[in-house]
Amino acid sequence: MRIRVRIIFALLPALLFLPAIRAATLARLTLDRLAAGSDAVALVRCAGGESRWENGSIWTVTTFDVVETLKGNLPTQIAVRLPGGRVGHLTAAVDGAPKFNPGAEAVVFLERSRSGGFTVAGWAEGTFRISRDPQTGGETVTQDSSAFAVFDTATRAFRSEGIRRMPVEEFRARLAASIARSGEKSR
Repeated sequence: MRIRVRIIFALLPALLFLPAIRAATLARLTLDRLAAGSDAVALVRCAGGESRWENGSIWTVTTFDVVETLKGNLPTQIAVRLPGGRVGHLTAAVDGAPKFNPGAEAVVFLERSRSGGFTVAGWAEGTFRISRDPQTGGETVTQDSSAFAVFDTATRAFRSEGIRRMPVEEFRARLAASIARSGEKSR
């Protein structure tokens, strides 16, 4: 009996925090919704990043060279702040928050953040990686969220879908049409 009471008292603090535990659910965002909800869209190349503590959490600020601005007005270099990263021996991983490696290229949908700089709109939903086929040299685009099970509000089900290995030219055409439609809606 004494052991049970000790176990109950040992678990009691953990049980008190159960209501505070929440799970993140991504909802599928179309190119139209991403374009309409972003302040800027750009083809960027990662110049580097730095993780640091901010108000008890780890955040990573990644610096990008802007290769091409597709929507909005951007300087030649921008800073993007996202949750998670590694500081010393501690790592904070946040599902859905994209991570970038120096030299990698991507098309990102950007929102201005309250702390200055930008964040990626929709995180994995708003990140489209560019890769080159070593055999053909052709470029393709893959949306980060294509690897995640995302909640589709229309079907009310989780599905792994999104843009995968789409030729860059086709992606650019779809993106230009979405940006044009988002400009029409804001008038």
